[in-house]
Amino acid sequence: MPSVRGTAESGHVPSGEGAAAGGYVVVDVEATGSSSRRHRVIELAVVLLDRDLAPEGEFTTLLDPQGPVGPTHIHGIEPGHIRGAPRFAGIAARLLTLLRGRVLVGHNVGCDRAFLAAEYARVGVRLPAVPEVCTMRMAADRRRDNPAPYGLSLRACVQALGVTGWTPHTALGDARAAAALFSHFVAQSRATAGGAGVADAAGLERRLLQAAGVRWPEPPVPPTATTTLWKHRSNDSSRRSVPNVRNGSA
Repeated sequence: MPSVRGTAESGHVPSGEGAAAGGYVVVDVEATGSSSRRHRVIELAVVLLDRDLAPEGEFTTLLDPQGPVGPTHIHGIEPGHIRGAPRFAGIAARLLTLLRGRVLVGHNVGCDRAFLAAEYARVGVRLPAVPEVCTMRMAADRRRDNPAPYGLSLRACVQALGVTGWTPHTALGDARAAAALFSHFVAQSRATAGGAGVADAAGLERRLLQAAGVRWPEPPVPPTATTTLWKHRSNDSSRRSVPNVRNGSA
């Protein structure tokens, strides 16, 4: 059972930083159930990658779902762990600055996007359609001609690559793992194509251009006006697996 400390750290994100940077935002959410309409996000994390897949930063927080925490046996979060955690409305504006202008990446990314869209809808914000890359789909495509004796879950894909030191079913652990998968698959594709990776490179460049052109809504509250603190698990590794990361902020 993961332990969670009861302190919080602020997460200042300069306004417009996401739009100026471009690149990719790898997302993962832990939720109180499987339905984005009926259940709530209880933890989220983002890992930022630049256009060349170099790590830029990461951010994670627990959230108050304003109700039952759901399957503790899966995500390890108990009611006492979210005491003092912000509600989604309190972090919505800052999260927009991290998402804006970037390609959305995740393992079964459509599920993560559905939960984020539902949470934003509850605070009166329509999450725009953005270019996406799904690492589960990338894994499936690469196994089409070479079936492997393991599944397409994040755990199975990460173990197949020999990635160690990550904590499954924590938002930050899963986001870091998905980022590692994404970088691996892109590098693998380029190597297979003789170092050029023309097809995949063109597809990624197209998505980056599309992401830069997406019109984003104004946040319900300006990021600089909110004083909500972001609260994360104490067992999230303090090892900075992503360079230039400030604990609690990106």
